[in-house]
Amino acid sequence: MVIVPTYNERENLEPLVRRILAADAIVDLLIVDDNSPDGTGALADAIAAATPGRVAVLHRERKQGLGPAYVAGFAWALHRRYARIVEMDADGSHQPEQLGDLLAALGGGTVLAIGARWIPGGEVVNWPWYRRAISRAGTGYARLLLRSSLHDITSGFRAYERAALESIDRTTLSADGYAFQIELAWRLERAGAGIREVPITFVERTHGQSKMSLRIVIEALVQVTRWGLQGVPKA
Repeated sequence: MVIVPTYNERENLEPLVRRILAADAIVDLLIVDDNSPDGTGALADAIAAATPGRVAVLHRERKQGLGPAYVAGFAWALHRRYARIVEMDADGSHQPEQLGDLLAALGGGTVLAIGARWIPGGEVVNWPWYRRAISRAGTGYARLLLRSSLHDITSGFRAYERAALESIDRTTLSADGYAFQIELAWRLERAGAGIREVPITFVERTHGQSKMSLRIVIEALVQVTRWGLQGVPKA
């Protein structure tokens, strides 16, 4: 099950869905929409109706952040007994054609496969220098404070074995924005879970506006600093 949270992604949704479904015949898709005012949720319903059995939609009442959207999607997929669950952005930055690489990395003790930009073979396309600098600096800060060995702990393109998500008390996850990715990966890393980083190509969106904001950046910095100094509950 691939989970794609959406908020005002009407322009990107349909081509992304086509690529995801074409990437692997056994992959299903859950769109988690936060009541997008641009009609993304209605379009998602139309796509699901035209693709019965492979696309489902989970509607939420309002925009509550990336973390809560994924937690709701995880609960939906786990309840339906999906064996592997994938996170993917809706803006086209993550390439569905690389889904197979992530899924192939699971198994043999690996319960989390992270699509990494900052390892050999990883690539970022159409990002200005300052976006690269911010991402690299944020990743470096998190690695230092959390004493993590992961090279791209902020990446949002990742695949989990269901056992990994079941091992986490998801009610205690505290981050709403992009720090959610850091928190979840770090909890699993601290618990000794098998994690593997897989090189991916990250492409800057061509339609719509980035959801990254100063508030989200500050939240991540504050959360990482607090976790580094105080720790978080065990997985």
